[in-house]
Amino acid sequence: MNSDYSLQRTKMVDGQLRTTDVTDTAILDAMHDVPREEFVPRRLQALAYIDEDLEVAPGRYLMEPSPFARLIQLAGIKPADFVLDVGCATGYSAAVLSRIASSVVALESDSELAGSAGETLARLGYDNAVVVERALGGGLPDEAPYDVIVIEGAVDEVPDALFHQLRDGGRLVAVIGEGGSGIAHLFVKDGDAVASRRVFNCAVRSLPGFQKAPEFQF
Repeated sequence: MNSDYSLQRTKMVDGQLRTTDVTDTAILDAMHDVPREEFVPRRLQALAYIDEDLEVAPGRYLMEPSPFARLIQLAGIKPADFVLDVGCATGYSAAVLSRIASSVVALESDSELAGSAGETLARLGYDNAVVVERALGGGLPDEAPYDVIVIEGAVDEVPDALFHQLRDGGRLVAVIGEGGSGIAHLFVKDGDAVASRRVFNCAVRSLPGFQKAPEFQF
């Protein structure tokens, strides 16, 4: 293990996560152990642990560490949970989730990112995470129901298709709204109903494929 990157991971956990109310030990341990530098292009490896979103492909970003950690903490993931990771990009989020959940299905619509994510996860031994290439908004109903669904970027709205894929009592977390208007939401399924709660402000980059269709105005 590269000792410099290991030190950067420690600084990330202590300086970016603990200081923003990330207290879940499983998440802190996972993000301390998962080598984030392995999940970014070589030209960005020196920047892997900065507190900014990293553009890993045109229009696609690795979410800043603190908002990502706070979002998955909001989901209350348990060791036995089955998780759908929507928009995994390079696979970093799936690697972290695989350390705190039973298994993870990671969706990615970009073929190059999906291929890279699958290869990196396999090479590093994250065997309980699998990457599936397909459009993000429809989820993966063939593997449903899921205990938790995580959307890896800001969206205008959450498609009903994803709520339908939650188990009763399942949770979905997403940032709704872009820039300074973004707010992390927790959705909980109760029978046929879904309750939602706005929890904290969260400015992250948007995830393509979840834009609300413009409304016609007279």
